[in-house]
Amino acid sequence: MIVRQVVFTVAVTSMFSLVYVSSAVKPFSQQALADLLAKSRANNARLGISGMLLYKNGGFMQVLEGEESAVRQLYAKIGESHAHRCMLVLLQQQQATRDFADWSMGFRDLNALDSYAVPGYCEFLNMDLTDPQFFCDPSNAQKLLLTFKKVQG
Repeated sequence: MIVRQVVFTVAVTSMFSLVYVSSAVKPFSQQALADLLAKSRANNARLGISGMLLYKNGGFMQVLEGEESAVRQLYAKIGESHAHRCMLVLLQQQQATRDFADWSMGFRDLNALDSYAVPGYCEFLNMDLTDPQFFCDPSNAQKLLLTFKKVQG
């Protein structure tokens, strides 16, 4: 009896997640936000990147997930934009799975939100996205993003 062993090598790539905040140079109108979201969704789908974007009072918080080099290249490209300033990475990590796999870019305008009505309401829903609380404890940024995943999901 001849037994052949076939070994398959599967390249396992972990997901990379990067959460950052930035401030808009000027407040975005509803139309400018819609245009940004459409462009982001198309680019992210092409690059294999998923995530969530929050906007409040001229501030952005975004999580990007995907292959590390693609995420880092996109973050660098975003940094070249003249639409915002003061980009600061809050959290970057390898993770086994995507938290936002269903969305090339989920979105929530927190200015249009009655935060008290959100399930799991917490005081940080009322903070600006560039509030020092997020810098002191970056896990709060991840909690905020995941809160809106649950609300939209």
